[in-house]
Amino acid sequence: MTRFGSILFAGLALLSLPAVEAQQKKKPVTVADITSMRRMDMAGQPVWAPDGKTFVYRQGGALMLYTILTRDAREVAKMEPMNSAAAKVPASVRFDWENRGVREESIQWFPEGNQLLISAGGDLFILRLETGKFDQLTATPVAERDPKLSPDGRMVAFRRDHDLWVLDISAKKETRLTSDGTETLRNGEPDWVYPEELGLGTAYWWSPDSKMIAYLQFDISAEPLYPHVDLRNAKPVFEPERYPQAGDANAEVSLGVVPAAGGPTRWMDVGSTRRQYLIGRVKWMPDARHIAVQRLTRIQDRLDLLAADATTGETRLMLRETDPYWVNLHDDLHFLDDGKRFVWSSERDGYRHLYLYSLSYSGEARELRRLTSGGWEVRRVAGVDSKTERVYYLSSEPSPMETQLYSIRLSGKDKTRLTSEAGSHDVSLSPGADYFVDSYSNRETPSRRVLRQANGAEYATLRESDRSVEKEFELLPSEVVTLKAADGRTDLYGSIVKPVGFQPGRRYPAIVLVYGGPHAQSIVNRYGGLSMDQMLAHRGYVVWQLDNRGAFGRGHVFETPIHRELGVVELADQKAGVDYLTSLGYVDPQRIGIYGWSYGGFMTLNAMLNAAGTFRAGIAGAPVTRFANYDSIYTERYMSLPGMNPEGYKKTDLSLSAGNLKGSLMLIHNIQDDNVLFQNTLQMVDALEKAGKQFELMIYTQKAHGVMGPVRRQMLDSMVDFFDRNLKF
Repeated sequence: MTRFGSILFAGLALLSLPAVEAQQKKKPVTVADITSMRRMDMAGQPVWAPDGKTFVYRQGGALMLYTILTRDAREVAKMEPMNSAAAKVPASVRFDWENRGVREESIQWFPEGNQLLISAGGDLFILRLETGKFDQLTATPVAERDPKLSPDGRMVAFRRDHDLWVLDISAKKETRLTSDGTETLRNGEPDWVYPEELGLGTAYWWSPDSKMIAYLQFDISAEPLYPHVDLRNAKPVFEPERYPQAGDANAEVSLGVVPAAGGPTRWMDVGSTRRQYLIGRVKWMPDARHIAVQRLTRIQDRLDLLAADATTGETRLMLRETDPYWVNLHDDLHFLDDGKRFVWSSERDGYRHLYLYSLSYSGEARELRRLTSGGWEVRRVAGVDSKTERVYYLSSEPSPMETQLYSIRLSGKDKTRLTSEAGSHDVSLSPGADYFVDSYSNRETPSRRVLRQANGAEYATLRESDRSVEKEFELLPSEVVTLKAADGRTDLYGSIVKPVGFQPGRRYPAIVLVYGGPHAQSIVNRYGGLSMDQMLAHRGYVVWQLDNRGAFGRGHVFETPIHRELGVVELADQKAGVDYLTSLGYVDPQRIGIYGWSYGGFMTLNAMLNAAGTFRAGIAGAPVTRFANYDSIYTERYMSLPGMNPEGYKKTDLSLSAGNLKGSLMLIHNIQDDNVLFQNTLQMVDALEKAGKQFELMIYTQKAHGVMGPVRRQMLDSMVDFFDRNLKF
């Protein structure tokens, strides 16, 4: 063990001589390989039948039905006939900046379990499983968006343009529930920033008795317009996006309840959301009269769980979470079937854990007991089984780099680990919690999907690991190490991939791959396959990654050092990582590069300007160059409002440090990036030019945050060429 820490585990064991010779015959990983979109025909996520005995999933263009009793799957329908039958929706003349976080359920089960509601081509269909035939419910030149089947299966709600509608299935009668929707007044339709930063993928919900619909109305008229322009054709096209930057007015979000049969909306008293609050989550309570609302203060240092009375509009406080830094929103509110208790999660002690509360419709909720505890975090609740009084949850208890499934009784006793294979597990629990689908991988095992019984025993293999990539390509081992953060106390995890043909005694150039921002984790026990670190290692680089303080996966206590000063602690930890790297003896400290995208782009520029001399070359992709430019909900969570933290915001303005640049810099950005606005790169370019600094600039024309498709290969080739020119000498 060195003073920096110890190696936790290595990617591959030593090979015998014949195995080494076989390995040498395998192909190197190239840019062409990582952009060739080599993918298995991956099965879609399971959609469980109400009785938990079957589930459906998409496989390519087919819809498959898996039966647990017989352990087999059969095709029940092709999607193409429904897509072809759908009425053609005319292309919009105006680009719609819909957020990537919007979520819609395209497959839903009817309560009887013998037919499905399918959304295809913008229309709605009923698919009968016994025959595989379908009936078309809608055939309009306007897409029916975000369809939701009522709990009793008699109606389907949907959004058409910016209003909510309900279709009585047997009568084939449509009822328009709202009629005031416009481009700036959206009923049941989120704006851009709520899905992006709060994970609010939908904005309306059926009551349990199928009699009412609760919905959020977004008035986005006060949100500033960012002036995107499509410059690719002979005439420029103005394509503005509603994008509130730090300190700007957010959407005014109202919570309303409307009868499913039609009628006036009753508005709930949730307070002003333009400047004061954010509505993070909405969920009907078991009595079908009250609605649970998670409401955050604008700077997100307090979360109120409210109960709104759908018949009066009045709200009352059930419980409150406060934090001197910020409160992370979650989806771990689960009401029990008895209508008297609910499961809740909180980070009040620095780690997310589960609690059981009593439910009162007239007063505050009362904590009954804490269910989990320890220096690890609950990642999410997979489900609650009221019958057996067990909670199923994913957690990092064995290692911050792993995700495993556990269950525990509501008494807080009999905690049981249900997944045994090392690595990262994601599960889908059946209704009734008798089975769960487990998708997992680790550094040695490509993704594998199995069906397990409630006790964790493997019941059937749904998809075996595909090892064709490792049979064809030489995948180099990744070593995970631990070292101390810049504070000298906190353990950090990093990973190293040594270059192909590594020889002790030689000194190699190195590239640091960095993200560094909150709610992301790079060092995980998960299969990598054809990845950028493999490609760079095959070009002769040592490749290094580190999760600095502020990253996801280590609990709230690990995140909070970045509060109100983004980039400071993160950079200190990344520098500690470089010190560790150069201490190994085989990395040339004069030939170290750094690359990151988005927050990683911010970190790359931060390193090139504020750790000048540490890195010889850096590539900043879609960088935030000044957090006053970034969206309101994300930025204010970590930085507070600009008026409350002017010095902190000033320190994130990297253009003020343009004169510090040492080494070679490349900037990359889509000119119509909807997330990190091109404004960021343009301001940096202006500052660098005025400071007399030389740099390289790659501009792309896609309307997205990442550069995808055929031009991605051109971008990666340019990046590799940049590093080769600056680090290989």
